[in-house]
Amino acid sequence: MLVWLLGAALLSRAAGFYLPGLAPVSFCEPGNDKVPDCKSTIELFVNRLDSVESVLPYEYTAFDFCSDKSVKRPSENLGQVLFGERIEPSSYKFEFKKPAVCQKVCTKTYDTNNPSDKAKLDFLKKGMLLNYQHHWIVDNMPVTWCYDVEDGQKFCNPGFPIGCFVTEQGQPKDACVVNSNFNEKDAFYIFNHVDITIHYHVVEHEQLGARLVAAKIEPKSYENPNDDSPDCSGGPKFLKNKLTGGVKIPYTYSVSFVEDKNIRWASRWDYILESMPHTNIQWFSIMNSLVIVLFLSGMVAMIMLRTLHKDIARYNQMDSVEDAQEEFGWKLVHGDVFRPPKKGMLLSVFLGSGTQIFIMTFVTLFFACLGFLSPANRGALMTCAVVLWVLLGTPAGYVAARLYKAFGGEKWKTNVLLTAFLCPGVVFADFFVMNLILWGEGSSAAMPFGTLVAILALWFCISVPLTFIGAYFGFKKASIEHPVRTNQIPRQIPEQSFYTKPFPGIIMGGILPFGCIFIQLFFILNSIWSHQMYYMFGFLFLVFIILVITCSEATILLCYFHLCAEDYHWQWRSFLTSGFTAVYFLVYAIHYFFSKLQISGLASTILYFGYTMIMALIFFLFTGTIGFFACFWFVTKIYSVVKVD
Repeated sequence: MLVWLLGAALLSRAAGFYLPGLAPVSFCEPGNDKVPDCKSTIELFVNRLDSVESVLPYEYTAFDFCSDKSVKRPSENLGQVLFGERIEPSSYKFEFKKPAVCQKVCTKTYDTNNPSDKAKLDFLKKGMLLNYQHHWIVDNMPVTWCYDVEDGQKFCNPGFPIGCFVTEQGQPKDACVVNSNFNEKDAFYIFNHVDITIHYHVVEHEQLGARLVAAKIEPKSYENPNDDSPDCSGGPKFLKNKLTGGVKIPYTYSVSFVEDKNIRWASRWDYILESMPHTNIQWFSIMNSLVIVLFLSGMVAMIMLRTLHKDIARYNQMDSVEDAQEEFGWKLVHGDVFRPPKKGMLLSVFLGSGTQIFIMTFVTLFFACLGFLSPANRGALMTCAVVLWVLLGTPAGYVAARLYKAFGGEKWKTNVLLTAFLCPGVVFADFFVMNLILWGEGSSAAMPFGTLVAILALWFCISVPLTFIGAYFGFKKASIEHPVRTNQIPRQIPEQSFYTKPFPGIIMGGILPFGCIFIQLFFILNSIWSHQMYYMFGFLFLVFIILVITCSEATILLCYFHLCAEDYHWQWRSFLTSGFTAVYFLVYAIHYFFSKLQISGLASTILYFGYTMIMALIFFLFTGTIGFFACFWFVTKIYSVVKVD
């Protein structure tokens, strides 16, 4: 299982390709034997259907479309299962360079007096009402629906709707606005015909046949009065909302082939990505984040080079007791700054899990930047993340044990058990509850029981033992040597001003890191909940680095101010200061739900907030760990260069 997961996550890439990890497929006309390994039949696969108005995706067969059950469905990796992708073979098959006009696929017949047929028809109407979208695949590339938008630009959507609805007042919704013939009130118009145009590029002088470079579709609706021999005639096919009796829905397609000499196979995704005008906004986000980083870097440099340098020079020149009595600020708490924090067990466990998440995120984004985890490698991003998390149990156990030992803890068994089970257990419990809701709704996103058992096996059989191994070496190693001794009697902390109190400082600490990521966060949430394609991993990796720097610098600044105010409780505060960015993330996700999404239904709402809580917890551990280790380095650095009697 582990080898299979690794293989699915890190596919070998072919040198020189735009999207590595996939080999091109050559197509030839039927009967052409000149090119070896050349296919003549083009297979069209169908994926799950989703909607921006619902969190619940459904399998293609759930809507009772034409299906081909004689062909075995392709295998799916772990990432595809987690994302709810369900790729199946379809009844749409055609020969290369062999056009077809109004070919019949199948005819679905319903009788509203039959409860089973009525339920299928009602579910199909619900799909059109909520604007569920088809997602078809040809040669591992999405079949796109391209249409004009503002300013004469063309947007290519990797999906197209089932149909649309016209209200009782004659108001067309969603895709019904594109056709003036959709004028029947209180009726559902179904797109039962598709015009498919396949663009191909001939590889000349290499005898490699032709390669598909684009597949575009235009959904249409036809009545087709003659079911046995459809000719794609008649008005649009509609279903009255209060339909009674029998109804027939014929499904047809037309296919044509166009040679394109300008688009090569290596750049065949470009026309989809270029229709998404995000690049300018991304550069604005990067520049905005860099300004914040430069501001914080200047503040930290001023403290380190001016204020702190003068403090250290003055303190090192003190020779008499009288001079020592004049000490003030951060030097006064040198005997308490490394005092073990309260609830050190919980803090060490959080830091161990945060280290695991940090390394997993860094490596995943690094591979994504190289192109291994591009959209062409379906599910590879999530598969890579899960496999890395499982294999990184050793650093989690080591960091948690090492810090817990430095905090003076002795309950090492409890520490290693909490590291292995606390945070992963909370995430799994939330995920399991969400999965139960998906099971109840019959959604394709519901994880099969066998996959759930496989994930538990990865957790218990690989991650947990690796955590134990890491904890063993963490406890075995000598304790961390602090640069100054800790006094036996704790120093009394003086009355703090408003801005140096714990809660205001923590609230202020999360604002700047969140300011660096909120634009990138918008695109990430769009890709998750609005089903838009996310491919800007270079931008995301750069923002990741900026986030790490910003969390570190903001936390160091506040830590220095608190130490100057003679408050030496920096451990938990440093973790919570940068970790509070997750609270702003949660607030933004709530704002996004009410302002950007049109999600309806109790189940979809619960699912949205359930999954958002998982993301917020992971982000909290990630950012909190960055802040703690930045402050740990800072505190160790400044007290190691000061003479202490």
